[in-house]
Amino acid sequence: MVQPGLARRPDVTELRQTYDRAGSTAPAQVMDAVTLLAGLYLAISPWIVGFTGFGGLTVNNLIVGLVVTALALSCASAFGRTYGVSWVTPVLGVWAIIAPWVIRGQPATTATIWNNVVTGAIIFLFGLGALAFAANYRQHEHGRRRGVGAPGGEW
Repeated sequence: MVQPGLARRPDVTELRQTYDRAGSTAPAQVMDAVTLLAGLYLAISPWIVGFTGFGGLTVNNLIVGLVVTALALSCASAFGRTYGVSWVTPVLGVWAIIAPWVIRGQPATTATIWNNVVTGAIIFLFGLGALAFAANYRQHEHGRRRGVGAPGGEW
């Protein structure tokens, strides 16, 4: 959380604006949209694929899917304020991949494994892509500002 005194600092405001510009570009919006859809699918996948009898995995997919959806939505709407937690999305993608083997209960079926591996891989890749895109955009913006000779130098 940003303290009121820090909110007035120009470098914090400039950093947020840089990330907001990064999040408002078309590639970033596509990555956020695909991540959001993958999160929604993961949340409802037990009912689509038909493994609601797997209590632990069903609850896991519902919760993880809803968290991924919320993260993607928050990154799409205010990336300047949420980029700090955007690293969680790829981690949740990895968790979705390994969940059928880690969560105790009924043995995972081929359908549950494929469902979680493919959906988790999509969440992981697009979440990682969004992180890389933001880092690259920040570096590009920072380099461009320095090249112009803007005051402030290094961050």
